[in-house]
Amino acid sequence: MDQEQAVVEGCPTELFIGGKWRAGEGGRTLAVEDPSTGTTLCEVADASPADGLAALDAAVAAQADWAATPPRERGEILRRTYELMTERVDELALLMTLEMGKPVAESKGEIAYAAEFFRWFAEEAVRIEGSYQVAPNGKGRFLVMRQPVGPCLLITPWNFPAAMGARKIGPAVAAGCTMVIKPAAQTPLSMLKLAELMTEAGLPAGVLNVLTTSDSGGVMEPLIRDGRARKLSFTGSTQVGRNLIEQAAEQVLKTSMELGGNAPLLVFADADLDKAVEGAMLAKMRNGGEACTAANRIYVETPVMAEFSQRLSDRMGALTVGRGTEDGVDLGPLIDATQRDKVKDLVDDAIAHGAQVLTGGTVAEGKGYFYPPTVLADVPRDARLQKEEIFGPVAPLTAFDTEDEAVAMANDTEYGLVSYLFTNDLNRALRVSERLETGMIGLNQGIVSNPAAPFGGVKQSGLGREGGTVGIDEYLETKYIAINLD
Repeated sequence: MDQEQAVVEGCPTELFIGGKWRAGEGGRTLAVEDPSTGTTLCEVADASPADGLAALDAAVAAQADWAATPPRERGEILRRTYELMTERVDELALLMTLEMGKPVAESKGEIAYAAEFFRWFAEEAVRIEGSYQVAPNGKGRFLVMRQPVGPCLLITPWNFPAAMGARKIGPAVAAGCTMVIKPAAQTPLSMLKLAELMTEAGLPAGVLNVLTTSDSGGVMEPLIRDGRARKLSFTGSTQVGRNLIEQAAEQVLKTSMELGGNAPLLVFADADLDKAVEGAMLAKMRNGGEACTAANRIYVETPVMAEFSQRLSDRMGALTVGRGTEDGVDLGPLIDATQRDKVKDLVDDAIAHGAQVLTGGTVAEGKGYFYPPTVLADVPRDARLQKEEIFGPVAPLTAFDTEDEAVAMANDTEYGLVSYLFTNDLNRALRVSERLETGMIGLNQGIVSNPAAPFGGVKQSGLGREGGTVGIDEYLETKYIAINLD
């Protein structure tokens, strides 16, 4: 407990604006809660709209000098941040576990994942390319250059407190953009600590500004409508994303949106069931199911349904639930009481519609926002959890008989982030992959996220891509110069 206290006390708790730590207007604060106990870890500054404008002022003031900074220097700052995160993974992981709840081992995995975005975009900073070409009629020349879009507004969720920020900050820094970032009120500490590390790595004042607030809409909407910011990147729910897109339209902001998911996972009878069960565990239980990429609907071909459901429920039922700081814990708490109650309501609704509980399904007594690993069989298509994001450790199973039926059920959603597909038939793998309406597919594997790959969805799961060689494009504008050689 002394170590936990030391980690929390070593984290900044003020706003980070223009390279300085400062209290929020009027000294207001908000509580950061430990979801495993429901107790307060600490208080952090609660930004007001005036604080938000001060942060945007700082970003705007720093933009010209930062855009003129040599790409190699920008990349070296990212590289040093990667190294600092790698060196201090134990401290950063414990801090994340305390505010978010996931087991420390998973937090360490997230820190490593987040750090990789800084390493990847450190290398991309020096690869921003343009072009020079002869006009088709031979009488002129075209010069095309890429330039930073300008000050950016970044909004990140609570479920991956470091990674979701890193995959926005990394390309923005590499491209030469300044930023105002607002982490989720439930998990602000990881971002505050990251700002401290980036300052240590040499990031100039005003390039990254951090706002922690209990009033996200009240603080961020004026910045979106201000006109000086030129880019908005958001990760979160589809409904909030829709609202932000409407606000961004007023100033025609460049937007990228990583929104909700309702991922199907298809298991065909010819699949390797060992791989399918393991993949389902990863796709469902990474981050305790609190991920937009989590397998939300598991469809299994009828001949292997009995064996698959038994093996999956055995694996899920054997998971150890507890405080993420304790040894041997596989699953921590959900983020708060609201999320736990939502998961409970979805499971109760499915049971009321005829679903069968294979394991879990009942909220445990005691402190913290825990929900047991749950497997439901025979989940009907009219159950709410077939349509809504679960964001919890619940695996709903539904049988299918034909490939067409499986694809139709998989695509029967407004979302289109990721799908998972398990089959040993190469023709089927390609055929089904082409038909699935998602931006990403895990083929015989349960994880798709990688800093070197383009992450993003279609339909109402978002706009744009993060990561990969295209990730930096979201922070660049294209300028064309027509040259007359006469």
